[in-house]
Amino acid sequence: MTNENIPPDDLAAVKRCQESYQQMCKELAEVIVGQREVIEQVLVAIFSRGHALLEGVPGLAKTLLVSSLAEATHLTFKRIQFTPDLMPSDVTGTEVIQEDLKTGERQYKFLPGPLFANMILADEINRTPPKTQAAMLEGMQERQVSAGGTMHKLPDPFFVLATQNPLEQEGTYPLPEAQLDRFLLYIRVDYPSGVEEWEIARRVTTGQQGTIKPLITGEDILALQNLVLRVPVSDQVLGYAWALVRASRPGTAEAPEFVDKWINWGAGPRGVLTLVTCAKARAILHGRYHASIGDVQAIVKPALRHRIAGNYAAQANALTSDKLIDMLLEAVPDDKKYEHPAA
Repeated sequence: MTNENIPPDDLAAVKRCQESYQQMCKELAEVIVGQREVIEQVLVAIFSRGHALLEGVPGLAKTLLVSSLAEATHLTFKRIQFTPDLMPSDVTGTEVIQEDLKTGERQYKFLPGPLFANMILADEINRTPPKTQAAMLEGMQERQVSAGGTMHKLPDPFFVLATQNPLEQEGTYPLPEAQLDRFLLYIRVDYPSGVEEWEIARRVTTGQQGTIKPLITGEDILALQNLVLRVPVSDQVLGYAWALVRASRPGTAEAPEFVDKWINWGAGPRGVLTLVTCAKARAILHGRYHASIGDVQAIVKPALRHRIAGNYAAQANALTSDKLIDMLLEAVPDDKKYEHPAA
């Protein structure tokens, strides 16, 4: 699609999105040192109308990143600290009996829980029992909560940014693979570089942390989510994402030899949907009205690392999901011509 065929309003919206992204990164840099790739991936999840899971060891500013992102938007924000004694009603809300002072009539009234906000920080989601995790994940998927036979819709936009600590697994409740699949992206937060860590120490110990100005509204986010749906995807880009996902499944004709040897199960159809949608969202963040092969490659690890499971042999050989995805990228050519498959 050439620029002449693109609606002028959409072109202007893409330009505004790029400018907003650059301004937001600049604002977040006042508080967050580095982590540019993590910020990009979180925004890709938000503009793709999905949820993200951030994993990293303690002290990498995961919570600070999400709360700072909330400050950069005109959205309602709630933080839920997950603990072993947290009940589902503590997250979703509960019904209480209220008495009308005039008539004396009693009736149930629903009191919304912290889940009723635009942006939710689900802190250490692996520290709460499966029953509470399930209530949280149901609200994320259905975007509504049931109480007393009545459905209560969650606000729009609505997205959950959850964090989990990969250490201290004793006494925690790791999310099952089937529930991890509910998260659009699984984002790894790594240690800062030497220069970044020096700057973090200088800022924090001298009290030179900046402040963040809100830049984007809920209406802006909804408009960008709709814009992502309109961004075109060529058969070549769609075919490449499709080929990556199909090649990740052991026992299939498309699977390379290492997949049959090292992988227990591969990505399902959600994998293709995630790669294509997130590639489109990343494209508009960078001011482009079309997704590219490079966009797919940039987002493939957070999109697939929780959708590909290595077997015991892979674990014994220290082959993580990320290493298996690297092997997948080498096995699936990006310069091959991809077309609609024959029926």
